[in-house]
Order: sequence, then structure tokens, then C-alpha cells
Amino acid sequence: MNNPSIPPLKQTLEEIEQEYRVGIFLKAIDDTGEIIGSVCAYSKNSTLFIGKLIVHPNHQGQGIGMKLLCEIEKACPYQRYELFTSDKSVKNLKLYERLGYIRFKEQNVAPELNFIYLEK
Repeated sequence: MNNPSIPPLKQTLEEIEQEYRVGIFLKAIDDTGEIIGSVCAYSKNSTLFIGKLIVHPNHQGQGIGMKLLCEIEKACPYQRYELFTSDKSVKNLKLYERLGYIRFKEQNVAPELNFIYLEK
């Protein structure tokens, strides 16, 4: 996004440690054991908030992100799932919508950058 000031990139070590204590993290590994993707989530009330779905650029387009998202939903069955991505992340938006997520909110977070919130 060429913007290091967006909220997910400003998370402190303490915030990440807290997220790890209360959430779930899944990772995808290749044949050598190297991490090539991950996703995390935490629950609040009846919603699972999914975040940081990432896949190494050399492994994108192979269905890894879809598998991670489906696995975290399966591992944590909730009434509602919520996630967000940049309005510039066209491939991510297509993936989420293909998996049944529906846009419900857009938020401006920086000049020329909006987050799209989706739910399922």
C-alpha cells in the first residue's frame, strides 16, 4: 500500500502478544517447513474477527489464502465472521466475496486508502 502508517502496520509488540494470548493463529508451510502463509483471529461476543491473512508472494494464486480462511472458519465456528482489507486489494476482495463475505462498511484510514469491511 506504500503507507507504513496504516493501523495494522503500527501494532506494537505488546498488542501482538495480547492478540496471540486471546486468539488463534494458523500457518501454512511448504515442503521444507518454511512458513508461506498465515491467518489469525479472535472472538468477541458471537463474532470471529479474522485478520492478517497473508501468503508469501512466491506462493500466491495457489489457493493457500482460501485454505487458510476456510480452516480458520472450520476451527472456530461462529455465528458471524468479520474481516477487512484495503480497497486496493482487488484480489482479496474477490476471494472474500467468492467465499460468501458481503461488504458492509467502508472506512477512510489514510489519504487515498480505504478499508472495506466484510461479513459472513
